[in-house]
Amino acid sequence: MRKRLIKALSLAVAIAALITLIAGCTTGPTPIPTQPTTTTPSYQLHDPEQRFKVATTTSLYDTGLWYYLEPMFEEKHNVEMDIVYAGTGIALEYGRRGDVDAVIVHDRAREDKFIEEGYGINRRYFAFNYFLIAGPPSDPAGIKDMLPADAAKKIAEEGMKNPDVVKFVSRGDNSGTHSKEKLIWKEAGFEYDDILNSGDWYIEAGKGMGPTLIMANELQAYTLADISTFLAFKKTNPELTLEPLVEKGSIFLNVYAAIAVNPEKVKTAKIEMANNLINWLISPEIQELLGNYGVAEYGRPLFNPIASGDPNEPGFPTVDEYSQPVQ
Repeated sequence: MRKRLIKALSLAVAIAALITLIAGCTTGPTPIPTQPTTTTPSYQLHDPEQRFKVATTTSLYDTGLWYYLEPMFEEKHNVEMDIVYAGTGIALEYGRRGDVDAVIVHDRAREDKFIEEGYGINRRYFAFNYFLIAGPPSDPAGIKDMLPADAAKKIAEEGMKNPDVVKFVSRGDNSGTHSKEKLIWKEAGFEYDDILNSGDWYIEAGKGMGPTLIMANELQAYTLADISTFLAFKKTNPELTLEPLVEKGSIFLNVYAAIAVNPEKVKTAKIEMANNLINWLISPEIQELLGNYGVAEYGRPLFNPIASGDPNEPGFPTVDEYSQPVQ
Protein backbone atom coordinates (compact mmCIF):
# COMPACT_ATOMS: atom_id res chain seq x y z
CA MET A 1 0.00 0.00 0.00
CA ARG A 2 2.92 2.31 0.82
CA LYS A 3 4.31 1.80 -2.67
CA ARG A 4 0.95 2.54 -4.31
CA LEU A 5 0.68 5.75 -2.26
CA ILE A 6 4.18 6.81 -3.29
CA LYS A 7 3.41 6.19 -6.93
CA ALA A 8 0.04 7.96 -6.72
CA LEU A 9 1.70 11.01 -5.14
CA SER A 10 4.39 11.02 -7.81
CA LEU A 11 1.76 10.85 -10.57
CA ALA A 12 -0.24 13.68 -9.00
CA VAL A 13 2.85 15.87 -8.78
CA ALA A 14 3.74 15.15 -12.40
CA ILE A 15 0.24 16.10 -13.58
CA ALA A 16 0.28 19.29 -11.51
CA ALA A 17 3.65 20.25 -12.99
CA LEU A 18 2.39 19.65 -16.53
CA ILE A 19 -0.68 21.81 -15.97
CA THR A 20 1.51 24.58 -14.58
CA LEU A 21 3.81 24.39 -17.58
CA ILE A 22 0.94 24.54 -20.07
CA ALA A 23 -0.59 27.51 -18.29
CA GLY A 24 2.68 29.36 -18.71
CA CYS A 25 3.08 29.91 -15.02
CA THR A 26 6.55 31.09 -14.01
CA THR A 27 6.52 29.42 -10.62
CA GLY A 28 8.33 26.12 -10.24
CA PRO A 29 6.54 22.79 -9.91
CA THR A 30 5.21 21.65 -6.58
CA PRO A 31 8.02 19.80 -4.77
CA ILE A 32 7.61 16.09 -4.19
CA PRO A 33 6.58 15.50 -0.56
CA THR A 34 9.32 14.17 1.67
CA GLN A 35 8.89 10.42 2.17
CA PRO A 36 9.50 8.56 5.41
CA THR A 37 13.05 7.32 5.90
CA THR A 38 11.77 3.74 5.73
CA THR A 39 10.75 4.15 2.09
CA THR A 40 13.10 2.48 -0.38
CA PRO A 41 13.99 4.88 -3.23
CA SER A 42 13.17 4.92 -6.92
CA TYR A 43 10.54 2.19 -7.12
CA GLN A 44 9.25 3.72 -10.35
CA LEU A 45 12.66 3.45 -11.99
CA HIS A 46 12.74 -0.37 -12.08
CA ASP A 47 12.25 -2.01 -15.41
CA PRO A 48 8.91 -3.91 -15.53
CA GLU A 49 10.89 -7.08 -16.12
CA GLN A 50 12.42 -6.57 -12.69
CA ARG A 51 9.09 -6.82 -10.88
CA PHE A 52 8.85 -9.95 -8.79
CA LYS A 53 5.49 -11.24 -7.54
CA VAL A 54 5.01 -13.29 -4.38
CA ALA A 55 1.87 -14.61 -2.70
CA THR A 56 2.28 -15.00 1.04
CA THR A 57 0.15 -15.91 4.03
CA THR A 58 -1.73 -13.29 6.03
CA SER A 59 0.20 -14.03 9.22
CA LEU A 60 3.41 -12.74 7.62
CA TYR A 61 1.50 -9.55 6.81
CA ASP A 62 -0.38 -9.15 10.09
CA THR A 63 2.84 -9.43 12.10
CA GLY A 64 4.65 -6.90 9.90
CA LEU A 65 7.37 -9.37 8.92
CA TRP A 66 7.26 -8.58 5.22
CA TYR A 67 7.38 -4.84 5.87
CA TYR A 68 10.66 -5.65 7.59
CA LEU A 69 12.12 -8.05 5.02
CA GLU A 70 10.81 -6.68 1.72
CA PRO A 71 13.02 -3.57 1.38
CA MET A 72 16.12 -5.61 2.25
CA PHE A 73 15.49 -8.09 -0.55
CA GLU A 74 14.60 -5.36 -3.04
CA GLU A 75 17.79 -3.47 -2.35
CA LYS A 76 19.96 -6.59 -2.48
CA HIS A 77 18.56 -7.79 -5.82
CA ASN A 78 17.53 -4.46 -7.40
CA VAL A 79 13.96 -5.62 -7.86
CA GLU A 80 10.52 -4.40 -6.91
CA MET A 81 8.42 -6.98 -5.10
CA ASP A 82 4.66 -7.13 -5.52
CA ILE A 83 3.41 -9.04 -2.49
CA VAL A 84 -0.11 -10.43 -2.34
CA TYR A 85 -1.38 -11.44 1.09
CA ALA A 86 -3.85 -14.33 1.07
CA GLY A 87 -4.68 -17.62 2.70
CA THR A 88 -2.64 -20.62 1.59
CA GLY A 89 -5.37 -21.95 -0.72
CA ILE A 90 -5.65 -18.67 -2.61
CA ALA A 91 -1.87 -18.20 -2.67
CA LEU A 92 -1.39 -21.59 -4.31
CA GLU A 93 -4.14 -20.82 -6.82
CA TYR A 94 -2.31 -17.63 -7.76
CA GLY A 95 0.73 -19.81 -8.39
CA ARG A 96 -1.23 -22.18 -10.62
CA ARG A 97 -2.62 -19.27 -12.64
CA GLY A 98 0.79 -17.68 -13.11
CA ASP A 99 -0.15 -14.56 -11.18
CA VAL A 100 2.93 -14.87 -8.96
CA ASP A 101 6.48 -16.18 -9.25
CA ALA A 102 6.74 -17.73 -5.78
CA VAL A 103 4.46 -18.67 -2.89
CA ILE A 104 5.07 -18.68 0.84
CA VAL A 105 2.61 -20.96 2.62
CA HIS A 106 2.11 -23.24 5.64
CA ASP A 107 0.03 -26.26 4.72
CA ARG A 108 2.13 -29.36 4.06
CA ALA A 109 -0.62 -31.43 2.40
CA ARG A 110 -1.54 -28.74 -0.11
CA GLU A 111 2.10 -27.85 -0.69
CA ASP A 112 2.71 -31.51 -1.61
CA LYS A 113 -0.22 -31.46 -4.05
CA PHE A 114 0.99 -28.20 -5.63
CA ILE A 115 4.41 -29.77 -6.20
CA GLU A 116 3.02 -33.11 -7.39
CA GLU A 117 0.92 -31.26 -9.98
CA GLY A 118 4.15 -29.75 -11.33
CA TYR A 119 3.41 -26.15 -10.37
CA GLY A 120 5.90 -25.84 -7.54
CA ILE A 121 9.61 -26.62 -7.28
CA ASN A 122 12.52 -25.97 -4.93
CA ARG A 123 10.51 -25.95 -1.71
CA ARG A 124 12.53 -24.82 1.29
CA TYR A 125 11.28 -24.35 4.85
CA PHE A 126 12.56 -21.20 6.51
CA ALA A 127 10.55 -20.49 9.71
CA PHE A 128 8.11 -21.97 12.17
CA ASN A 129 5.86 -21.02 15.04
CA TYR A 130 2.88 -22.61 16.78
CA PHE A 131 -0.86 -22.32 16.86
CA LEU A 132 -2.95 -21.80 19.95
CA ILE A 133 -6.62 -21.76 20.89
CA ALA A 134 -7.63 -18.37 22.23
CA GLY A 135 -10.83 -17.57 24.03
CA PRO A 136 -12.56 -15.27 26.50
CA PRO A 137 -11.06 -14.95 29.98
CA SER A 138 -14.22 -16.53 31.44
CA ASP A 139 -13.49 -19.71 29.41
CA PRO A 140 -17.15 -20.84 29.35
CA ALA A 141 -16.29 -24.27 27.86
CA GLY A 142 -13.59 -24.89 30.48
CA ILE A 143 -10.76 -25.81 28.08
CA LYS A 144 -7.74 -24.13 29.70
CA ASP A 145 -4.53 -26.20 29.46
CA MET A 146 -6.24 -29.14 27.74
CA LEU A 147 -4.67 -30.88 24.76
CA PRO A 148 -5.86 -29.42 21.42
CA ALA A 149 -8.18 -32.28 20.41
CA ASP A 150 -9.71 -32.50 23.88
CA ALA A 151 -10.29 -28.75 23.90
CA ALA A 152 -11.91 -28.83 20.45
CA LYS A 153 -14.23 -31.65 21.53
CA LYS A 154 -15.25 -29.74 24.66
CA ILE A 155 -15.91 -26.53 22.69
CA ALA A 156 -18.09 -28.42 20.20
CA GLU A 157 -20.06 -30.24 22.88
CA GLU A 158 -20.66 -27.11 24.96
CA GLY A 159 -21.38 -25.01 21.87
CA MET A 160 -24.04 -27.39 20.63
CA LYS A 161 -25.68 -27.38 24.06
CA ASN A 162 -25.45 -23.64 24.69
CA PRO A 163 -24.69 -21.71 21.46
CA ASP A 164 -25.48 -18.34 23.05
CA VAL A 165 -22.61 -18.75 25.50
CA VAL A 166 -20.01 -20.94 23.76
CA LYS A 167 -19.02 -19.97 20.22
CA PHE A 168 -16.13 -20.69 17.89
CA VAL A 169 -15.03 -18.38 15.06
CA SER A 170 -13.22 -20.12 12.20
CA ARG A 171 -11.09 -18.49 9.53
CA GLY A 172 -13.27 -20.36 7.06
CA ASP A 173 -11.10 -19.17 4.18
CA ASN A 174 -9.24 -22.25 2.96
CA SER A 175 -6.06 -20.95 4.58
CA GLY A 176 -3.31 -22.92 6.27
CA THR A 177 -4.86 -22.02 9.62
CA HIS A 178 -8.23 -23.28 8.41
CA SER A 179 -6.61 -26.55 7.30
CA LYS A 180 -4.99 -26.95 10.71
CA GLU A 181 -8.36 -26.37 12.36
CA LYS A 182 -9.88 -29.15 10.26
CA LEU A 183 -7.10 -31.50 11.35
CA ILE A 184 -7.81 -30.70 14.99
CA TRP A 185 -11.55 -31.40 14.55
CA LYS A 186 -10.63 -34.70 12.92
CA GLU A 187 -8.33 -35.62 15.81
CA ALA A 188 -11.19 -34.72 18.14
CA GLY A 189 -13.40 -37.29 16.39
CA PHE A 190 -15.51 -35.04 14.18
CA GLU A 191 -16.09 -34.87 10.45
CA TYR A 192 -15.71 -31.27 9.38
CA ASP A 193 -19.02 -31.22 7.49
CA ASP A 194 -20.73 -32.24 10.73
CA ILE A 195 -19.09 -29.32 12.54
CA LEU A 196 -20.19 -26.93 9.79
CA ASN A 197 -23.80 -27.99 10.15
CA SER A 198 -23.92 -28.37 13.92
CA GLY A 199 -25.46 -25.04 14.87
CA ASP A 200 -25.05 -21.32 15.40
CA TRP A 201 -22.14 -21.77 17.81
CA TYR A 202 -19.80 -22.33 14.83
CA ILE A 203 -19.15 -19.19 12.76
CA GLU A 204 -17.05 -18.84 9.59
CA ALA A 205 -15.40 -15.44 9.30
CA GLY A 206 -14.11 -15.92 5.76
CA LYS A 207 -11.30 -13.49 6.60
CA GLY A 208 -7.63 -13.31 7.50
CA MET A 209 -6.21 -13.98 10.94
CA GLY A 210 -6.34 -10.41 12.22
CA PRO A 211 -10.00 -9.74 11.33
CA THR A 212 -10.93 -13.21 12.63
CA LEU A 213 -9.38 -12.38 16.00
CA ILE A 214 -11.32 -9.14 16.12
CA MET A 215 -14.58 -10.93 15.30
CA ALA A 216 -13.93 -13.59 17.92
CA ASN A 217 -13.20 -10.88 20.46
CA GLU A 218 -16.44 -9.07 19.68
CA LEU A 219 -18.38 -12.31 20.17
CA GLN A 220 -16.24 -13.45 23.10
CA ALA A 221 -15.72 -16.67 21.18
CA TYR A 222 -12.94 -19.23 20.84
CA THR A 223 -10.71 -19.30 17.78
CA LEU A 224 -7.54 -20.92 16.43
CA ALA A 225 -4.68 -18.51 15.77
CA ASP A 226 -0.96 -18.62 15.14
CA ILE A 227 0.83 -17.28 18.18
CA SER A 228 2.70 -14.59 16.21
CA THR A 229 -0.42 -12.88 14.89
CA PHE A 230 -2.11 -13.25 18.26
CA LEU A 231 0.75 -11.50 20.06
CA ALA A 232 0.99 -8.75 17.44
CA PHE A 233 -2.75 -8.03 17.53
CA LYS A 234 -2.86 -8.21 21.31
CA LYS A 235 -0.21 -5.48 21.44
CA THR A 236 -1.76 -3.15 18.85
CA ASN A 237 -5.41 -3.71 19.81
CA PRO A 238 -5.84 -3.04 23.55
CA GLU A 239 -9.51 -3.93 23.29
CA LEU A 240 -8.57 -7.53 22.44
CA THR A 241 -9.39 -9.38 25.67
CA LEU A 242 -9.03 -12.94 24.33
CA GLU A 243 -6.43 -15.02 26.12
CA PRO A 244 -4.32 -18.02 25.04
CA LEU A 245 -6.02 -20.98 26.70
CA VAL A 246 -4.52 -24.00 24.91
CA GLU A 247 -0.91 -23.80 23.72
CA LYS A 248 0.66 -27.26 24.01
CA GLY A 249 0.36 -30.10 21.53
CA SER A 250 2.45 -31.35 18.60
CA ILE A 251 -0.44 -30.70 16.21
CA PHE A 252 0.07 -26.97 16.82
CA LEU A 253 3.41 -26.93 14.95
CA ASN A 254 3.21 -24.43 12.07
CA VAL A 255 6.01 -24.52 9.47
CA TYR A 256 6.41 -21.94 6.68
CA ALA A 257 7.72 -22.89 3.23
CA ALA A 258 8.89 -20.86 0.25
CA ILE A 259 8.20 -22.50 -3.13
CA ALA A 260 9.18 -21.35 -6.61
CA VAL A 261 6.59 -21.52 -9.38
CA ASN A 262 7.82 -23.94 -12.04
CA PRO A 263 8.57 -22.17 -15.36
CA GLU A 264 8.05 -25.44 -17.22
CA LYS A 265 4.42 -25.29 -16.11
CA VAL A 266 4.00 -21.51 -15.97
CA LYS A 267 6.03 -19.89 -18.74
CA THR A 268 6.04 -16.41 -17.20
CA ALA A 269 7.49 -17.51 -13.83
CA LYS A 270 10.76 -15.79 -12.89
CA ILE A 271 12.61 -18.81 -11.55
CA GLU A 272 15.96 -17.11 -11.00
CA MET A 273 14.46 -14.43 -8.76
CA ALA A 274 12.31 -17.01 -6.95
CA ASN A 275 15.41 -19.06 -6.20
CA ASN A 276 17.19 -15.92 -5.04
CA LEU A 277 14.38 -15.32 -2.56
CA ILE A 278 14.44 -18.92 -1.31
CA ASN A 279 18.19 -18.95 -0.79
CA TRP A 280 18.01 -15.54 0.89
CA LEU A 281 15.35 -16.71 3.37
CA ILE A 282 17.43 -19.71 4.46
CA SER A 283 20.71 -17.79 4.53
CA PRO A 284 22.43 -17.38 7.93
CA GLU A 285 21.91 -13.60 7.77
CA ILE A 286 18.11 -13.78 7.43
CA GLN A 287 17.77 -16.73 9.76
CA GLU A 288 19.47 -14.61 12.43
CA LEU A 289 17.14 -11.69 11.69
CA LEU A 290 14.12 -13.97 11.99
CA GLY A 291 15.34 -15.18 15.36
CA ASN A 292 15.45 -11.59 16.61
CA TYR A 293 12.26 -10.30 15.03
CA GLY A 294 9.80 -9.33 17.76
CA VAL A 295 12.12 -9.94 20.71
CA ALA A 296 12.33 -6.27 21.72
CA GLU A 297 8.54 -5.84 21.63
CA TYR A 298 7.35 -9.21 22.91
CA GLY A 299 10.27 -10.70 24.77
CA ARG A 300 10.40 -13.57 22.27
CA PRO A 301 10.70 -13.95 18.48
CA LEU A 302 7.46 -13.99 16.52
CA PHE A 303 8.96 -16.56 14.14
CA ASN A 304 11.62 -19.14 14.83
CA PRO A 305 14.39 -19.70 12.26
CA ILE A 306 13.92 -23.16 10.84
CA ALA A 307 17.39 -24.38 11.79
CA SER A 308 16.61 -23.77 15.47
CA GLY A 309 13.86 -26.39 15.53
CA ASP A 310 13.98 -30.04 16.51
CA PRO A 311 13.79 -32.31 13.43
CA ASN A 312 12.60 -35.11 15.74
CA GLU A 313 9.45 -33.19 16.62
CA PRO A 314 6.38 -34.69 14.87
CA GLY A 315 5.69 -32.85 11.64
CA PHE A 316 9.03 -31.04 11.57
CA PRO A 317 10.76 -31.14 8.15
CA THR A 318 13.96 -33.10 7.79
CA VAL A 319 17.32 -31.41 7.28
CA ASP A 320 17.42 -32.10 3.55
CA GLU A 321 14.01 -30.48 3.10
CA TYR A 322 14.96 -27.12 4.50
CA SER A 323 18.66 -26.48 4.69
CA GLN A 324 20.13 -26.90 1.22
CA PRO A 325 20.35 -23.80 -1.02
CA VAL A 326 18.79 -24.03 -4.46
CA GLN A 327 21.40 -24.56 -7.15
